[in-house]
Amino acid sequence: MSKNFRVLASVAMAATLAATSACSSTRDAEESGSGDSGSNLVGIAMPTRSLERWNNDGAHLDGLLKTAGYTTSLQYADNKVDQQITQIENMINQNAKVLVVASIDGTALGPVLEKAANAKIKVIAYDRLINATPNVDYYATFDNYLVGKLQGEFIVDKLGLKDGKGPFNLEPFAGSSDDNNAKFFFNGAWDVLKPYVESGKLVIPSGKKIAGEEDWKTVSITGWKSETAQAEMDNRINSFYTGGKKVNVVLSPNDSLALGIAQSLESKGYKPGADYPLITGQDADLANVKNIQADKQAMTVWKDTRTLGDQVAKMVDSIVKGGTVETNDDKTYNNGNKVVPSYLLPPVVVVKDDIKTKLVDSGFYTADKLGL
Repeated sequence: MSKNFRVLASVAMAATLAATSACSSTRDAEESGSGDSGSNLVGIAMPTRSLERWNNDGAHLDGLLKTAGYTTSLQYADNKVDQQITQIENMINQNAKVLVVASIDGTALGPVLEKAANAKIKVIAYDRLINATPNVDYYATFDNYLVGKLQGEFIVDKLGLKDGKGPFNLEPFAGSSDDNNAKFFFNGAWDVLKPYVESGKLVIPSGKKIAGEEDWKTVSITGWKSETAQAEMDNRINSFYTGGKKVNVVLSPNDSLALGIAQSLESKGYKPGADYPLITGQDADLANVKNIQADKQAMTVWKDTRTLGDQVAKMVDSIVKGGTVETNDDKTYNNGNKVVPSYLLPPVVVVKDDIKTKLVDSGFYTADKLGL
């Protein structure tokens, strides 16, 4: 999609929402301090400002809804569950019409969302499924299993595993165990890679064993923190890669982990080149795209979160206007209480050769940010 088309599409969508939305004060709920039953307040609860993607997601959705005439309360919870719960409670007390929640802990929001249901407030889970409650109405995300599958298939193709090449030393990582998406990312990749582990073409020197469905948690990185991934990679290299043994490939579920893993490898003397380990990622964070340019990361799975925000804005508008909310998956995402009607968006693989055509030409990044 060209940059101009992208801009025109966003403008057109915002105009359409504005035309169909009952206008309210454009003043932020944070500034007004309270809402009323006649307002069109939308509460947006994001997990943290510490990851680039959540800043982008929050700002984009907030901007779309404001342009459409909605009042918004955009809150970030510093990855603190209690803080997020308090923020959601405040949005309920302000009589929000809709809550959009990217949860920190997908199992901790049941009681506060029961309050939302009692107040007849609809809830959209944003990118992370909210579990163990009947009081989540819709889920909008990318095809998270496909994200992992794309990472696994990339490893298979780049290493020539289908052609019988190997063995290669693999170190697997998974995302935060309190994030429901982490399971889907890992399982998508592992379903592709497991046969090669079992055949001996992929060897795990650190001895990490992933046999059962929940074993991915043994390689999870709490909070998706770069520094934790770096420390874990340091430990594996120090403990299991002696006597000239080298890391060949690292399954990293996202860019935050990939950044720490790359920093660990660099500190241990690994340099970009033919023998540099293949590292996967996800999110197309700026630092990681630059690492891809510098041959310090092989790929990232890009989820154009602008399209996620676009879709959620449409869902919000449909809820407020009493229309039919568009979903395209009513089977996959069971939160332990019910199957949540979902809208899934397609992810895209980005490698060095197509950074310009996919990330720059679409307007996701400007050429100057990437030195192009």
